[in-house]
Amino acid sequence: MVQQVTKGIKISVTTQYEGFLGNEHKTSYAFSYTISIENNSKDTVQLISRYWNIKDALNDTQEVSGQGVIGMKPVLEPGEVHTYSSGCMLLSPIGAMSGAFTMINFSNKSAFKVDIPSFRLFTDFAMN
Repeated sequence: MVQQVTKGIKISVTTQYEGFLGNEHKTSYAFSYTISIENNSKDTVQLISRYWNIKDALNDTQEVSGQGVIGMKPVLEPGEVHTYSSGCMLLSPIGAMSGAFTMINFSNKSAFKVDIPSFRLFTDFAMN
């Protein structure tokens, strides 16, 4: 698990290798990740958008951005935690992701960025 705190918002990430899909022309490796967003600040906040930078060992980079997470824009009161799971496909058995959430502070109506710590994606056989 990796964790990082930005402006009182704690991001925790766990990952798992799910398997591969392949044929004679292409193999893709499936990974899942679970993100916990914990509001340790004194203000109510809302996650409004996300940005991901996804890299694999073949030097392929993807950038993904969009509104909310998995179709939701969660509001977190002080002390609340929102957890969700998602996934990605890589062309290699090793990669990494990092990114940021954009959030709104309801107390002062300001937007702020919360960093998502870099985390590794890897198959068990690639690390042995």
